[in-house]
Amino acid sequence: MSEKHLDPAKSVIAKIGIGEVSAITGKHISRVYRWMYPRHRGGTGGIIPQADAFRLLAHARATGLDLKPDDFFSFTEAAE
Repeated sequence: MSEKHLDPAKSVIAKIGIGEVSAITGKHISRVYRWMYPRHRGGTGGIIPQADAFRLLAHARATGLDLKPDDFFSFTEAAE
């Protein structure tokens, strides 16, 4: 993934894989990429939508993937 991609979406997607995230959430791969784009480029600024985050966490629990709710938040950016 590129340096232009934003966290926490970038990190979560890297753990699972972009194709797998697309399959789990039912979102087109282009939509998943948008989660990593800044808002001025039509993205979500690194934020994974809540409903999709729940789906990814459920998948992680079912498969034993090391993914936790804290992975979906950037506490340093929230403090600023």
